[in-house]
Amino acid sequence: MVHSSGLGTVLGAILGLSLARSALGLTFGFPYGQEKVRGVNLGGWLVLEPWITPSIFDGTGDERIVDEWTFGQYMDEYDGGQVLKNHWDTWITENDFRDIADAGLNHVRLPIGYWAFDTQDDEPFFQGQLPYLEKAFIWAAKYNLKVIVDLHGAPGSQNGFDNSGQKMPRPQWQTKQDNVDRTVDIIEEIASRVKDMTGVVPIIAPLNEPAGFYGQDVLSVTRQYWLDSYQQIRYPYDDKKRESNTIAMIHDAFQPLSYWSGFMQPPQYDGVILDTHIYQVFSVEMNDWTQEQQIQGVCGRASDLMNAPLWTVVGEWSPASTDCATYLNGRGIGSRYDGSYNGTERPQALAHVCATKTGSGTTFTPGYKKFLRQFWEAQTITYEKTQGWIQWTWKAENADEWSYQAGLKYGWIPQNPSDRQYPNICG
Repeated sequence: MVHSSGLGTVLGAILGLSLARSALGLTFGFPYGQEKVRGVNLGGWLVLEPWITPSIFDGTGDERIVDEWTFGQYMDEYDGGQVLKNHWDTWITENDFRDIADAGLNHVRLPIGYWAFDTQDDEPFFQGQLPYLEKAFIWAAKYNLKVIVDLHGAPGSQNGFDNSGQKMPRPQWQTKQDNVDRTVDIIEEIASRVKDMTGVVPIIAPLNEPAGFYGQDVLSVTRQYWLDSYQQIRYPYDDKKRESNTIAMIHDAFQPLSYWSGFMQPPQYDGVILDTHIYQVFSVEMNDWTQEQQIQGVCGRASDLMNAPLWTVVGEWSPASTDCATYLNGRGIGSRYDGSYNGTERPQALAHVCATKTGSGTTFTPGYKKFLRQFWEAQTITYEKTQGWIQWTWKAENADEWSYQAGLKYGWIPQNPSDRQYPNICG
């Protein structure tokens, strides 16, 4: 394991905060169940994603580089290290935390990969992310934001997506107990670091998007992993008996929310939030939906969310209604919307045109911006029928329809998230 300085000490020294558990009391670091989560993801910062920062990938000049694994594999050690350090220094700064707070948000979800904490000999990842995690905690405390530390990639990849750090045809995380054990150890490391900081870091999400759609072999490992990581998060002290105030946020593994009925329920378990991600862009059918169908598709989710078996937060979602963003489906892979998705999912002759749906907000028509506002409001209204929402993502180089920052700038996201132009959009 790679260790950095004690985060509680850093925060206490710089900000004069009392982070001792006795000062925080036996309460969570945010009034979950009473106040709505309104947040944004810091995507593409400490875990690279080609569609969020395509310039990093295009700048390599190497088409083999499609994720953070291959970035480390094929980039020169010095050059790659310089690219990442510059990215980490500039992509998210204190000013972003200030702007997020000024936009009336109360949470940031911060993806980080396992390789920030632990790499083995054959793993080519660059390290150096942990000082930026520390900075995020300091900035969050300064601007009264809550941080969800989200383990976005696990050894072997839990979903095969490029955002897990390693793109592959089928996830391998669940196939080796060593992968799972390493992941549990990393959660123990994270929990130990933040256990007395729940006023700043109230939640740990122990794994992003395990691919339960592959079936029982993934689901059975995931269910046990949720139980094991819960123990590390909720009982991080040396005696393993004293309970922390840190909440465990478990992902639904792409299963219906009802699938988790009876799982990790009170009173045996407490401090558990269910995380669900809602996108309507990753199929040809949804890319063909009209604007009205997109809005009604979201509004129609209210009942499931309200009847969820645990506190539930929609931890990822977007105003985007197409998969047009460059590299959204992977570097070198096109979109379903315009028929360029490997030429397989839709005949080109039946395709739409992506040019008007992605890129800079300066090119968006008034009608498209109006729809983005309506779609944003329909989603936030619906997701606040449960515990709240965290939009993906704060910023992107060339996909403003996904960017909270751009939405604020160009007007389809209000500066105060309570301001509604379409309060009855869901009927």
